[in-house]
Amino acid sequence: MKPRLLTALSLLVVSLAASAAGDAGRGADSFDANCAECHSVAKTLKNKKGPTLFGIVGRPSASIAGFDYSPALKAAGFAWSQEKLDAYVTAPKKLVPEGKMKFDGIADASERADLLSFLAEQK
Repeated sequence: MKPRLLTALSLLVVSLAASAAGDAGRGADSFDANCAECHSVAKTLKNKKGPTLFGIVGRPSASIAGFDYSPALKAAGFAWSQEKLDAYVTAPKKLVPEGKMKFDGIADASERADLLSFLAEQK
């Protein structure tokens, strides 16, 4: 492979990886605009209308003690990986059709990446 092409491909891969990571600062703004009315990220694990999202990445679904989850989310049986969170934030009713979430989702992939970057820092 020619050196210029290899360099261009390498830069493209690095650029795509950086954009996939998202910007946590913009993610905080997205959280405030889309999530904060119902969810907290407080270290005290404070629930609101929805469960706390502190430490959400890697946590089993429906696992905060004392929160009244939907039967659908209780039965989901997955952990909140970046991929599951992305799918859920894109279209909550598609991932958990009978869930309680009253949010339609975020269509913009860049905004979701920013939000997921912010949530990953909440630990």
